[in-house]
Amino acid sequence: MIPHNKPTLGKEEEEACLRVIRSGQLSNGDEVRSFEDEFCNFLGLPKGHAVAVSSGSSALFLAIKILSSDKKTVTIPGYVCTALRNAIELNQLDIEFVDVKKNTPNVDNALIKSNSNPKIIPHMYGIPVDVSQINNEYVIEDCSHAVGAKINNQSVGTFGEIGIFSFFVTKLMTTGGFGGMLVSKSFETVSEARNFIEYDGKLDKKSHFNFQMGNLQAAVGREQLKKIPQFLTRREEIFGMYKEAGFDLLDVEEKEKLIKPVRFRALMKTNEPKNIIKKLKDNDISSTMIFNDPIMSNYPEKFPNSLELIENTVSLPIYPSLSNDEVLRIISAIKHN
Repeated sequence: MIPHNKPTLGKEEEEACLRVIRSGQLSNGDEVRSFEDEFCNFLGLPKGHAVAVSSGSSALFLAIKILSSDKKTVTIPGYVCTALRNAIELNQLDIEFVDVKKNTPNVDNALIKSNSNPKIIPHMYGIPVDVSQINNEYVIEDCSHAVGAKINNQSVGTFGEIGIFSFFVTKLMTTGGFGGMLVSKSFETVSEARNFIEYDGKLDKKSHFNFQMGNLQAAVGREQLKKIPQFLTRREEIFGMYKEAGFDLLDVEEKEKLIKPVRFRALMKTNEPKNIIKKLKDNDISSTMIFNDPIMSNYPEKFPNSLELIENTVSLPIYPSLSNDEVLRIISAIKHN
């Protein structure tokens, strides 16, 4: 069976875990601080401008909590993971949904650029949104799919007020299952997030909650971060093989010359998604349709572009350890069966 997702781990991650276990220091400590500093360097931020957390969802919850202190509503795209909705609702805020731009998985800037609500802007499937066109005062960049993506040679996650990243096992890099990072150009914003999660010994009577990352997770993350360039190169190669086979994949618009995507997903546009999925399944290959959200289905007139993507795309396997022979097997199963 060729799975839809698969983490790429090696002896380096194994040795990093053994190092931490032998040290006896498993909780939040030096490995976490080093991971935060190395991630800042990767993004082009100064040291101290990132805080590692237990998951991407934790990072989202913190970002919303920090930016929405005097707001009641958060704006998000309709075509998006339910983690965004969950994080907003846990902060006891209302949600305003907007549609994505036609033929892209990303939010339509024209619908939100004059909006004064806090906004979560996901860079869907590693395709960056040009957030420079949006007032960034209340922008949270969701970079869960987009480690390494850039706009005009600047890393995503560094445009808005806050950037969040996910290191879940299916993402571009992992910290061993779950994990996330919150970053900001504002040291005060990062300090507020850190103060919320590092609560031992504090007598300030403020709300705190343990969303910390441990040293084991951070040690794995440090090794994965070193491998990100080769991971992204391999994903680009696989994406190119699908394109060469004639598959119509969601991609950057041709006019967007300054956008550098990363290939988190290979979303194939098709009028027969269930037929494609069956063909692949019959050949022991896993694929899936994305985001079958009833909210969008209940209001088709408000979210025509989101619904079109939900109903007419299939996500194909694309991960670094996928061999060329396996890619060709996927292509053959779609084209010739």
